[in-house]
Amino acid sequence: MQYDELGEKPDDNTQFLESAPAAPEPWIWQQFVEATNTGFAVCDESLRYVKVNDALARMNGIAAEDHLGKTIYDVLGEAADECVTAFQQVFATGHSLSNCNLVVKLPSRSTSGRWLANYFPIRDEEGQVRRVGVVVVELPVLSPPFTGPQENSVSPHHLKALAEFTTDITTETREEDLFIATSGILGKTLQPDFAAIALYDESIGQMRVYALDFEVSRLLGADLRVPVTDEACGTAYLGAETVIYSRSQLLASRSDCLLRLAEAGTESLCCLPLVNAKGTVGTLNLAWKQDRVLTEDLPFLNLLASRIALSLHNVHASREIKRLSRKLRIMALGGESELAGENFGEIIGESRALRKVLTQVETVAPSDATVLILGETGTGKELVARAIHRLSSRRDGKFVKLNCAAIPTGLIESELFGHEKGAFTGAVQQKIGRLEVADGGTLFLDEIGEIPLEVQPKLLRVLEDQEFERLGSTRTIKVNIRVLAATNRDLAQCVSSREFRSDLYYRLYVFPVRVPPLRERENDIDLLVRYFVQKFARSMHKKITGISAETMTALNSWHWPGNVRELENFIERSVILSEGLTLSAPLGELDASLLSLSSSLRNNVTLENIEREHILRVLREADGVIAGVRGAAARLGMKRTTLQSRMQKLGITREEYQN
Repeated sequence: MQYDELGEKPDDNTQFLESAPAAPEPWIWQQFVEATNTGFAVCDESLRYVKVNDALARMNGIAAEDHLGKTIYDVLGEAADECVTAFQQVFATGHSLSNCNLVVKLPSRSTSGRWLANYFPIRDEEGQVRRVGVVVVELPVLSPPFTGPQENSVSPHHLKALAEFTTDITTETREEDLFIATSGILGKTLQPDFAAIALYDESIGQMRVYALDFEVSRLLGADLRVPVTDEACGTAYLGAETVIYSRSQLLASRSDCLLRLAEAGTESLCCLPLVNAKGTVGTLNLAWKQDRVLTEDLPFLNLLASRIALSLHNVHASREIKRLSRKLRIMALGGESELAGENFGEIIGESRALRKVLTQVETVAPSDATVLILGETGTGKELVARAIHRLSSRRDGKFVKLNCAAIPTGLIESELFGHEKGAFTGAVQQKIGRLEVADGGTLFLDEIGEIPLEVQPKLLRVLEDQEFERLGSTRTIKVNIRVLAATNRDLAQCVSSREFRSDLYYRLYVFPVRVPPLRERENDIDLLVRYFVQKFARSMHKKITGISAETMTALNSWHWPGNVRELENFIERSVILSEGLTLSAPLGELDASLLSLSSSLRNNVTLENIEREHILRVLREADGVIAGVRGAAARLGMKRTTLQSRMQKLGITREEYQN
């Protein structure tokens, strides 16, 4: 059996329609054309539909078969004017367009609708853009704030602010921007001393509390997690009803959050549920230091909460459409040029383990926090660092890399800090160090575990004070840099053995990100194989359209001790050896020397090692949580104390399983 150019056999029950007979379509399209709430279409250079799924047909109000062969003008009418520019730009530049907002009235509808669209190029075998694909999600329309009877109880000033707020959040596609807009309207209207939005996070089974920019909010900290059963916001969330607390109720509460609010001087607290098409997603929480008759504010607060909930739905839809569009481009073997606009560069994959890392990247990137990237060799730690830089406010600054293991011990200080002329034998002229070069940007210290002990105090000073002196100089130089570091070593163990300073370790360990090895990234090997095949085939001017089932099975079976780097090198070698249209991979290398090494390793595995790896895997799946109904102990069927005892005996450290 032969795989098609995407590595899978097409299914005869595909649900998309074609305008003309063609070669068997890639199996991967089915994952999108069968989606019930995601529209998908492909148009040719004449802007005629050549593929369309049922979801898009329902949105347009025209049967799927009636789209084929027609132009977007035939189907969308005047609304096509809002789309044609996007199509033309993708055809002309070969780059994707993301998060395009469309508010138009379709011929088949009596009222305007709102959509979010992502456009991406589809290239032919010669690399030319001959078709453009579009992924569309229909969004709820944020209605004007004058639609319900409760507006009669809202002041004109508040209604005006609500109208401006509705306009501001219509185009927002990030939660952070929504939080900023919410802070703005609250500051103009109710002026609370505390404001926060709590959203239920299914991955941890808790409420994540995002404090808004108000006095008491800042005192309580930025990253709060509250059990969903906690009285603070859990009551409003679980009951989907507004809850109001007086000071006496706050003081009588057993909730740590409510008691902290009371200690901060809170007299009145209001928690409102945020309800959208997905149900209750969180709560809006406001507090004041004065006794306030909150029932008078409820009509306005209910309107505000409803718009926040709708905007959250749109934000999540935007995130989903971006993920689907990215996956389509990767699976379509579009090559590097189509990935050039992606936030994560060449980080390829859709596994749960990798998505968790990318979520962490998006979370930490906007800050200037130091990030320690952990992971085995070949997992792509530098790509993660570049993604953080690309998503940060320093994206226009330089990304400077220093591999601490590649520079002789005697020269690393000079490379990092620079030196003056005559500072040491051979210093015939002044040298600017990497710290100065990276000023205003990001410094990436790869293999940070190899940095000499005598240099570590100077690096610590840079992290804490953003200043240093060149070798041979007494002049202090101030810099504005963000430091990202990476290592495949166990730094905690290095601290214990006095090979690494504890103060530097804790300063680097502000926000650790663990990059998973390839063996933990289920289903990502298929994506990576197809991507690398296309990448190297293009660079070598070869045409490879098929991958045999035997090859794909063998590649998925191997555990890749060298991770993505090993896989990439193996595919490059395979493309070099391939002479026809089908990838010719030297599977004998896996079956002979590599598999014999694997067998040798397996023969040396002890029961204790197997138990250790199993516990680590469960701990990672539980996000490092040990106790509780969703904790690792419950998943392993043992008591919390028993698990902690086993972890101690097996030498499992927190750094190994908690990101």
